[in-house]
Amino acid sequence: MKALTWHGTKDVRVESVPDPEIVNPRDAIVEVTATAICGSDLHLYDGVIPGMKAGDVLGHEFMGVVVDTGSKSTLKKGQRVVVPFTISCGGCFHCAVQQYSACENSNPAEKQDMSATLYGHPMSGLFGYSHLTGGYSGGQAEYVRVPFSDVGPIAVPDHLEDEKVLFLSDILPTGWMAAENAQIQPDDTVAVWGCGPVGLFAIQSAIVMGAAKVIAIDHYPHRLELARELGAETIDFRSTDVREALLEMSGGIGVDAVIDAVGMEAHGFAVDNMLDIAKQTVGIGADRARVIKQALLAVRPGGRVSIPGVYGGMTDKFPLGALMEKGLQVRSGQTHVQKYTGELLDKIEDGTLDTTFLISHRLPLEQAADGYRNFKEQQDTWTKVVLKPGMEH
Repeated sequence: MKALTWHGTKDVRVESVPDPEIVNPRDAIVEVTATAICGSDLHLYDGVIPGMKAGDVLGHEFMGVVVDTGSKSTLKKGQRVVVPFTISCGGCFHCAVQQYSACENSNPAEKQDMSATLYGHPMSGLFGYSHLTGGYSGGQAEYVRVPFSDVGPIAVPDHLEDEKVLFLSDILPTGWMAAENAQIQPDDTVAVWGCGPVGLFAIQSAIVMGAAKVIAIDHYPHRLELARELGAETIDFRSTDVREALLEMSGGIGVDAVIDAVGMEAHGFAVDNMLDIAKQTVGIGADRARVIKQALLAVRPGGRVSIPGVYGGMTDKFPLGALMEKGLQVRSGQTHVQKYTGELLDKIEDGTLDTTFLISHRLPLEQAADGYRNFKEQQDTWTKVVLKPGMEH
């Protein structure tokens, strides 16, 4: 089959790789009909996530049709399913309390040492996201083996086309959980850093949850326009002092909740961020944490901090004093996708949530490398790329 494989920093290639096979009774094989490039994929593309090996198949946002099942799978051949990017067993302590992205059994034992050393506990399994997370082949391919297929995939009705439901795999529940973690109240003013796909879904989710005012922070004009179309007020951080603007827009008290939808590759020309960029480039630092530092200083005392943006390593000059002295609440983590898919599918069906507005480009799988390059280099206009195996060039 054809699949997009990683070969080093900014080196991804569509190649022929072996077809996946059933290896466990709970497995299923899915023929991919739509897959997407995620902002998190760019961390792999940029070489800032450890644990990648040449030839690894990328991609964790995908859906398709079931073509084969193991004896204990609950899926049926011919079903259309969306597959969560989190691989979860359904039976461990964390799955039992719906903390699916902390599954104890989906990362094979021989893969656990690196993430346990970095984070204190091993990570769960994720599709297409390095050997830190199990080394599973991803969904930017013609076919995918789906472990624990009786737990993760959600069957979708035939009347909903792929593009309406594809983002249930990751970015829609990620944006929703980000807003939920911000514990939004009806009178809240909420600031969201980053108007990429997760940030835009976090903005939409916060508005649906009843926030009085949502403020979007970015520097790309088109992405800021998309945020305004959703109902947000906007700040261009390159022409505005963000902290001063947020104080003014919140009546001088500071915003009630902040959402960092940027993560480890923050933009900006502040001195601390330029130092983080230099350290990340030469490998002695992993995260450019400008956004979370700014968010902690901007949120009001007693406020809430939500971090859906991916961080993978260490950062320095962190305002720990602000976190403690202001009495802030912080919630973060990879998304517990399976917890949200049913509820969000209902909201797509009844029109509460729109999932297609951010799609800017549709490409055949064979052009995936071009999609990555443009998604990285033209982030204003390439807001979301959907890849379609079998699509004509």
